[in-house]
Amino acid sequence: MELITLFDVGGRIRKLRKERGISAKEVAISLGVSASFISGIENNTDKCSLENLERICRVLGVTLAGFFAEPSEDLAPELMRLLETAKKLSPEQREAVRKMLETMNKD
Repeated sequence: MELITLFDVGGRIRKLRKERGISAKEVAISLGVSASFISGIENNTDKCSLENLERICRVLGVTLAGFFAEPSEDLAPELMRLLETAKKLSPEQREAVRKMLETMNKD
């Protein structure tokens, strides 16, 4: 018999929210729902529809694919935030950031 591991949606939301320094109340206000609803989702006592998950992901600055991707254990949370932000940049902006970082790293 194959063992299926369920994805902890609520735990993932809480982890991403805390890494970004966003309160449950701030997420709730952005979505127009109660903080207790967000708490219920994070504790897996309330169900989270795909529509609400997409909205929560937008508030947290992560794509749905990024939400379900296995987090890299090798990267610190602040580096993961930088990568998520970089994904939203145009190729030209990414190149400018890369050059800036290389310049800063020469010191």
